[in-house]
Order: sequence, then structure tokens, then C-alpha cells
Amino acid sequence: MTAALTPAAPAAPRARRRWPKPTLLIGLLLLALLLIAALFPTQLAPFSPTEFDYNAILQGPTAKHPFGTDNFGRDVLSRVIYGTRIDLQIALFTTLFPFIFGTLLGAVTGYAGRWSDALVGRVADLVVVFPFLVLVIAIVAVLGPGLTNLYVAVSAVGWVSYWRLTRGEVLTQKKAEYAQAGRVLGYSPARILLRHLLPNAVTPAIVYLMTDMSLGILLGASLGYLGLGAQPPTPEWGVMVADGKNFMATAWWISTFPGLALTLAGVTFSLIGDGLADVLRPRT
Repeated sequence: MTAALTPAAPAAPRARRRWPKPTLLIGLLLLALLLIAALFPTQLAPFSPTEFDYNAILQGPTAKHPFGTDNFGRDVLSRVIYGTRIDLQIALFTTLFPFIFGTLLGAVTGYAGRWSDALVGRVADLVVVFPFLVLVIAIVAVLGPGLTNLYVAVSAVGWVSYWRLTRGEVLTQKKAEYAQAGRVLGYSPARILLRHLLPNAVTPAIVYLMTDMSLGILLGASLGYLGLGAQPPTPEWGVMVADGKNFMATAWWISTFPGLALTLAGVTFSLIGDGLADVLRPRT
């Protein structure tokens, strides 16, 4: 009888369903368009990106050449479409290796602490003493121009941000009750770190990855403009902007359309990063 009069425990509140922000949906839609252009350039481009047409040099936008032609008679629209593959490749490879290395290193040093954390911290401080772009340009200048050396240079410098983000999160998460319970149950440090701490600590690094991709595209375009990135006749947007810098007064379309493509790609990854930050943000 007494049990029947005992008040029931209050029901746990239902978790509110989290809908994606419009910015994330718009960013994913724009990314899908970029991926289509990168995967099917042969079907979408009306001409070869390296085909010379000396009868159509510096022609403005027409029905045949919607984005005009450059100083070699090459179709700018076709070069912009083919350049999508190169610039998305730059966005991926300038962020993927720093993300993997920096995240794993941050997780290990944040959990282990002591001398390993101090040692990596001193190396990170040494890297960030120099401006990021200046250090990347110096490394590429020593190794030689080209996309492979660009990836090596960015990987050697760009891991610091991911290390700091993941390390800070692991330092916080390892004090949580679930991590302490794992140690009490006798779980190995590797299991606690990889199966429990890292999945909960990697969210800020993933959000930063999207923003870093837009910066990677701009970095690749900047080095291409300086002659240290992709080399002609590769249809890379930064190289195309550099090709048209001497014709801005008479053939503005050579640099304008690849510049707009760069802007679109940067906005795309920024929208995705903003949307992911809202979706993955923990709520109480």
C-alpha cells in the first residue's frame, strides 16, 4: 500500500530535435554543385582547357564562349570547370593531413601530459612564431614549386591549430565522470582515449576543418598567383587570375570568372562550417 502511494519519478525530458540551419543546407547544395563540376568536367566543359584557338584570342563573353577566351584563345569557362577539380584537391590535401596528424597528436599529448605535452608545446610555439603564409612560402621556395610541395609545406605548419583544439578538449574530457569510470573499470589508456575521449573531443577540429578548407583554397590560389603552386598550363583558379592580371583593362573576364569561382568555393565551406558548428554544438 505504501509503495502504491509513493510518487513516481519524473520522466526524463525529451531531447529536442535539432534541425540543420539553412546555412548548412545551402553550403551542402553549393558543395554538391562543385563536386559535380569536379567529377564530370569532360561532360560539362564545352572545350578542352588547354586547347589553343588563335582565331579567338581575347574574345569577350559570347554564346560560344560564355566566359570569353584568354590570350591564347583558350575557353575560360572550360578552364574554370576543370579548375574545380584542382582547387577542391588543394582544399582536401592541405587540410586532411594536418587534421589527422594534429588531432591524433593533440589527443595523445592532452591525455598523457607531462614531458610529451611540454615537448610538443615547445615545437608548436616555435612554428607559430613565424607568420603562417610566410613560413609556407619559404618551405615551398626551398622545395620547389608544385602542388606536392605545397601539401608538404602546409602539413608541416598547419597541424598546430588542430593540435591545440583537440588537446584542450581532451584535457577537459579526461576529467569527466565517464573517463574516470573507465579507469576504475580497468580500461587501457588507448581504449579510453580512442573509443571514449577522442570522439567527444574531435568536434571543434571538424568544424575548424571546414573553415580551413576555404583558407586552403585561397592559399593554393595565392601561391599559384605567385608561381609557387600549380604550374601552367594547369587550369587552377589562382593561376588563371595571375594569367589575366595584365589584361584587366582590356579582357577583365580572364581574371574575373576564376576569381568568382574562388569566392564561391570559400563561401561554400564557410557556410558548411557555420552550419556544423550549430548542429554539433552541445546543448544542455
